[in-house]
Amino acid sequence: MGYPNTFEGYMVLNQKEWEKFKKQEGAQQFKPKPFEDRDVDIQIDACGVCGSDVHTIDGGWGDAPMPLCVGHEVIGKAIKVGDKVTTVKVGDRVGVGAQIKACLDCDNCKSDNENYCPQQVATYGDPYPDGTISQGGFSSHIRAHEYFTFKIPDAIPTHEAAPMLCAGITTYSPMLRAGVGPGKKVAIVGIGGLGHFGLLWASAMGAEVYAISHSPDKEEVARGLGAKEFISSKEQDWHKRWAFTFNFMLNTADATDKFDLPAYMSTLAVNGEMHHVGLPDNAMPPFAAQAFTPNGCKMGGSHIGSRPEMIRMFDLAAEKKIKPMIETIPISETGCRDASRNVKDNSVRFRHTLVDYDKAFPNR
Repeated sequence: MGYPNTFEGYMVLNQKEWEKFKKQEGAQQFKPKPFEDRDVDIQIDACGVCGSDVHTIDGGWGDAPMPLCVGHEVIGKAIKVGDKVTTVKVGDRVGVGAQIKACLDCDNCKSDNENYCPQQVATYGDPYPDGTISQGGFSSHIRAHEYFTFKIPDAIPTHEAAPMLCAGITTYSPMLRAGVGPGKKVAIVGIGGLGHFGLLWASAMGAEVYAISHSPDKEEVARGLGAKEFISSKEQDWHKRWAFTFNFMLNTADATDKFDLPAYMSTLAVNGEMHHVGLPDNAMPPFAAQAFTPNGCKMGGSHIGSRPEMIRMFDLAAEKKIKPMIETIPISETGCRDASRNVKDNSVRFRHTLVDYDKAFPNR
């Protein structure tokens, strides 16, 4: 067997041994969903490593179907397109993010909110209607609907484009929807894989950008990514100086369960918003509803972004020459393990992209 009937991949076999990636080849290859007329088959060249991957395989976000091949920041070459595909042709360099299917017929889908479709299928770990479990980009190939397959601008290198497909759109979409731009003061909380993209986008969109972090050693890099000011949340009463300041706060930190949320909320301007895209394993801490009343602030969250937003994001990245901070690792059992460990302990600055797929899958 092999492509197009089965795909090879580095899979985790159970959540108790989440650091053990096993290459599934030969008889252990996984079977993709049946090919349909709007599908695109992609031979993968690179895949970003996301915090979501680790939360999924280590059980932090609950049970997941095993064995599982994670990875939803996928870049590769289109090698087969369905008869009704119009947006991609064979040979195009394309990407797939964290969503791979939606009904495209409900009110959400028809209003460019397909990322909130009740029938959506995530790129890995979700069942298709025929029962096939979606598998991600730590693999030789991926099969995706054309609506969730994106041509990558020539100006963006593959290893930099990959993490934009999840970390990038997750931070870009809410700021676009909030009208971030000139005249707005924007705070980015947490300077990591998501947060460093937040700084890059907010700066490129013309906002006045502030970085909030509990790691003072990140001040220099935060300023280099576009922050006008660096605010250390380790300092006692750090928030008091910044009362009524920020129109929009993007919380990318994976530690909201440890936050004094009313302190953060107090720094928002009147009717400002604290928006969450960092999703820790544990619940948010309780706080009184009265915390919303001194400035009339609000709190929200979001899930990735829509196709039009993804296209706008890539156009902005190409135009403004956005350069995320990426460390590459060759894909292998060891490489998948090491990259996942680094994401888990926050030692990567600031994203990993797995590369050298041709060496790992020489017979595809």
